[in-house]
Formats: sequence, C-alpha cells, structure tokens
Amino acid sequence: MDRNDLLARIDIPASLALLSRMVQHKSYSKTEGEKQLATFMAEQMSAIGLDAGLAPFGAEGRVNAVGRWHGTGGGKSLLFNGHVDTNPVTEGWTVDPWAGKVDDDFIYGIGVSNMKAGDAAYFCAVKTLIEAGVKLRGDVILTYVVGELQGGVGTYSLLEQGLRADYFINSEPTDLKAMTMHAAAFMFIIELVGNTRHLSKREEAVDAITAACDLIPRLNAMRFSGARSPAHEAINRVHVGVVHGALGRELHEWRTPQVADFVRIKGSGRYAPGQTEQGALADMRRDLDALEGRFPGLKAHLMSEDRAGVPTMPPFEVAPDSPIVRAVNNAYRVVRGASQPTGPVAPSCFYGTDAGHLYTYGGMEGIVCGPGGRYNTMPDERVDIPDYLDMIRIYMLAILDICD
Repeated sequence: MDRNDLLARIDIPASLALLSRMVQHKSYSKTEGEKQLATFMAEQMSAIGLDAGLAPFGAEGRVNAVGRWHGTGGGKSLLFNGHVDTNPVTEGWTVDPWAGKVDDDFIYGIGVSNMKAGDAAYFCAVKTLIEAGVKLRGDVILTYVVGELQGGVGTYSLLEQGLRADYFINSEPTDLKAMTMHAAAFMFIIELVGNTRHLSKREEAVDAITAACDLIPRLNAMRFSGARSPAHEAINRVHVGVVHGALGRELHEWRTPQVADFVRIKGSGRYAPGQTEQGALADMRRDLDALEGRFPGLKAHLMSEDRAGVPTMPPFEVAPDSPIVRAVNNAYRVVRGASQPTGPVAPSCFYGTDAGHLYTYGGMEGIVCGPGGRYNTMPDERVDIPDYLDMIRIYMLAILDICD
C-alpha cells in the first residue's frame, strides 16, 4: 500500500476520542488512577492484537503497561516510551481539567501535553498500521510507564526487568521537534549561616538574606566546567526555586528587628552528557567559597537533596546521523514538507526525561519527539489538534522506516 494511502487511513474521531478518554483518568503519581490508566492502556493494546500486559514493580503494587507488535523476523525493533502520570491541577483553569474537552483547535486537560498526546499518538500509529494489514519484520514495543515524575522509576524498572529494543522514541512534548540531547537533572540545598544583631547594630552582623540576594543571580547564570562543546554548555542551567530566610534553623519570623542569620535555598541544576553532578556541585562550591570571601563570617553549606531512593534523571544524547534521527527527520519532511528542527532544542533540552534512562542504563539509541509543549505546565493545558494528528503520521512513517 502506498504510504500516502496509509496516512490517509487515520481515524481522526477515534484518535481524538482515545486521547480524551486518557485525559479523563486522574492519573497523579502514586495513586490508584495512575494504575487504572496503565491498565486501560494494556486493555487497548490487547484489543488491537498486541501481546500486552502489566509489568508489576515495587512493593506498592505499581504497574507499567507494555505491548508488543511482533514482527515476522529479521528487522530492527523500535520501542515507544511515555508516562501516564501527570502534574497536579493548579489554579487558573477555565475548562474542566479532567473532561478531555475537544474543540476545533485544541484538546484540553491536565497531562494532555505532558504527555498523554504523545502516548496516544504512538498507539494510534500502530493501530492504523495494523488495521491497514501492514506486516513488519521488526517488533514494535509500546510502553506506558508510571512514576516518571519521581525520577523515572517506571522506565527504570522495565530496564531492570530486561526490556530492550534496537531504537526508541520517547514522546515527551517537543512541539514535534527532534531533540537529540537533553540535560541531566539534580536537586540541591544551600544553607547560609550568618551572625545576627539588632537592627541598631546591623553593621556588626553577617546578613544571610543579603548574602542570598548576592548569590541567587550568580547561581541562575551558572555554566558548569567540562562541557564537550558549546552545544553541551548551552544546556547547562541552574534555577533557584525556594528561598526561606529568618532567624535560626527554625526560621523564626516574629522578631523582625533582628538581622536574619539563616537562609535555606533549594533549586535544581542541569548538566550535559560528559559532565557530572559531582563536577557541577564542585563548581557551585567554588561560587560559595567566593561568597564567603565577600561576606566575612558567613558559612555556606551545599548538599544534594535526598530524594529518598528516587533515581536522578541522567542526560541523553544521540548522534544526528543515527538511523532513528534520520527516520524521524524523513518522516517529518514527508508530513510537513519542511526540514525538522533538530538538536538540543530549547526549552525541551532542559527537561528531564526517561530517554536518559533508556540511553544510559538501556544502552539504546533513540530520540525525543512528541506533540505538545507550548501549552505545557500551565492552566488550560492543551495540544494543537493538527500537531497531534501529524505526530501520528510521523510515528507511522518512522515505524515503517525502522522496522521494515
């Protein structure tokens, strides 16, 4: 069958309906809803003929959904990876975040961009090919994992259980751009200890809040040492997200005439493949040493945040001439008639994704490419319907390229 004929076979109403049903599952991390959506996806995969089921892990009864479309043999295998857990609903929504509303332009809902639209797109791509009678030589594996928002524990578990493929596509939202590199993520805590005085004698104090105000812009502008190239350095980033300052470690706020002697800062950092968390922390330590020099008597303490066994999201990279990159680039060109933006594309390059686990621990070549992005992590989260449908088409062509 001609590939254009295959692309025309997409059942658009059914594709939108599936995504809407996925949004209607309240699949917060570590809740029963997360498990229910994984179960729903296993049932959907079985219904179209995939060898599908649930892969349990951990002591809490959590499960991933995995389905395999078996090839006839002799071809390369392709694994699709996406998570079903979502961020929480915030203030400011004007539509029901759980309704899966569809209008002429968008489909709305919490998690529709991050990343249920990508999850649905690769299911619909496989469903369309199967219903068209396509036979592939290589296997196609669909995974719907839980716990990505806790460091990727679901994907990490599948890798521990031995799941592998020749190539992978992670469908995190990139606005259909081909992301070939992203940073690793780590969390840090900085504690600044000064020396209090009454405001009448503040010249004798060491003001922890003033020191924090000096430090934070420097942290937010940091680049780490040891980057392999300017492209690698460009995905370095530090961001301070929490600052508490007051009196003592208990952060007493009721005695405002005193100079604050304690500040706790929490933030996140990003570093590229080839760099390390230890190296990034060493660079930050040097900045703290300089801060202590500018504020005599200040003591600055730096530590990684204890994430209670949650794995750190490692970095990810793939060569621009990898077969999987070429396959996705070619598919995009066919579907959209233009060259696909490719590389460490911003802002996606600052994400942490399960592609890091697939690359680092699974030893697989892959790419990150999915629908959504520009309306992600905001009230009225939504995805452009044309982007969602084009993603289905791109995934279909990539499957045919890699697995046949």
